[in-house]
Amino acid sequence: MFTGLIEATGLITSIEKNNEAAVIWVNSSNLDFSDISIGDSIAVNGVCLTAVELSKQQNDAGFRADLSMETLQRSCFGDYILGQKVNLEKALLPTTRLGGHLVSGHVDGIGKIEKRYAEGNAETFIISAPQQLYRYIAEKGSICVDGISLTVNAVDESGFRLTIIPHTLENTGMGDYKEATLVNLEVDLLARYTEQLLKYPAQSDTNSDNS
Repeated sequence: MFTGLIEATGLITSIEKNNEAAVIWVNSSNLDFSDISIGDSIAVNGVCLTAVELSKQQNDAGFRADLSMETLQRSCFGDYILGQKVNLEKALLPTTRLGGHLVSGHVDGIGKIEKRYAEGNAETFIISAPQQLYRYIAEKGSICVDGISLTVNAVDESGFRLTIIPHTLENTGMGDYKEATLVNLEVDLLARYTEQLLKYPAQSDTNSDNS
């Protein structure tokens, strides 16, 4: 589980793909690897990956992760190349300050940057999403874009609108995003589980003693 607050950015320094899976190395000089162990979860552009090998060399720390076919098909990882800049977040602890929102690291679909323009000292992004995800995207609700917890400002037929402050642009990969850039989307967990609960209403226990 994650918060959507990016701790550092990194680069994909190795990627090996075949027809069924892939293996990547991600290096970062900014992420604190001192408390990371093999088997720990790290969100990479919003995708929860398991560190299966570690390198903790000073100024060149990194980790190796395996990607399944499901991950390649459901996220942008199928299109990533060497040198790809990625957002990184370590799994949250019970003592972590929850400044974003609860993020599972399971991508629901791929979005596309339709427009980007300056608005004051911030940047506005309009992102389109797969049609089946719009019912989960609400004005002033939360959405995770490439692992970043963000607030939706508006939703219409063109997509959903985000206002990104300079701090986010400088400390995540969003500063490099252009029109037509593809991004990983994860909708709010509460919206997804609420829909599931409404789909399967509670049934009375036929075995209970009603006498």
